Amino acid sequence: QVQLVESGGGSVQAGGSLRLSCTSRGSSLNDYAIGWVRQRPGKQSEGVSCINSSGGNAFSADFVKGRFTGSRDKAKNAVYLQMDRLKSEDTGMYYCATCWYGVGGYEYEDRGQGTQVTVSS
Repeated sequence: QVQLVESGGGSVQAGGSLRLSCTSRGSSLNDYAIGWVRQRPGKQSEGVSCINSSGGNAFSADFVKGRFTGSRDKAKNAVYLQMDRLKSEDTGMYYCATCWYGVGGYEYEDRGQGTQVTVSS
């Protein structure tokens, strides 16, 4: 089990950008596929992306394609989510988590405590 820590959330206006970071406590992220999940107010959790252990993009949800880009820096033991052209409907809590492809699609586990993203229109 890996303990994940998110940072980088904040409040921006629509059209703005944020970069979320995910690191780990006491262990390396480098052997894991790491992704992002979001929880919007009143909505179910949604998988946003999954980056495989080699840094390739395994999955990006349709609602973020062309706007959000995942990456990782193994030297820094970090995974990032660059969020551009943010919309008010992107508002929510964002969690990094380990990810894999399951029977029903991408699944996520070992979420961190999350970082809040608020986009005002």
